[in-house]
Amino acid sequence: MTVSETLRIALSRGTPEQLLSGDMVEHDPLMGTPAAVLIAVTDRIEPGVILTVRREDMRTHAGQVAFPGGRIDEGEDAVAAALREAHEELLLNPDAVEVVGTIEPYRTVTDYLVTPVIGVIPPGLPLTPHEQEVADWFEAPLAFLLSSENQQRRSALFRDRERHYYEIEWNGRRIWGATAAMIVNLSRRLGQA
Repeated sequence: MTVSETLRIALSRGTPEQLLSGDMVEHDPLMGTPAAVLIAVTDRIEPGVILTVRREDMRTHAGQVAFPGGRIDEGEDAVAAALREAHEELLLNPDAVEVVGTIEPYRTVTDYLVTPVIGVIPPGLPLTPHEQEVADWFEAPLAFLLSSENQQRRSALFRDRERHYYEIEWNGRRIWGATAAMIVNLSRRLGQA
């Protein structure tokens, strides 16, 4: 069975009850500025996931690990926005992405309602980071990211309130916050947690 088929079957199952809805639990989890990210899974025997490192001088989430993505423009749906953003940030050709589906939106602390779009890409694509947005990119093993053993629950004070978040450490890279939460949700959708 291919990576695409495996993901499609897993995503077609019912939604688990324990999905994370967002960082700001005191707000409506279904409100916020619409956005989308691309969870690009590489089509190999041991699939990986493409992640970016935001530039240190970015206005928000400086230096953080993230999926390529951003705001949904007028007239776009989540898939179109995720593919456009991945092209802008990494020169990932939209024609190289086999879109498998989406998972439930996640509401970020910065008031975005982010729809993760799951896509499968060929391994070894020549990705080029956008010099004004992306400092670097890397591929982390999908199995490692999806393992609940690697998904650590942490807490910190934010706006005078204790907030809980997930963190995944891989090869010296800190994946946390909304990006880690979306990975946790994908893991739960795929039945890995």
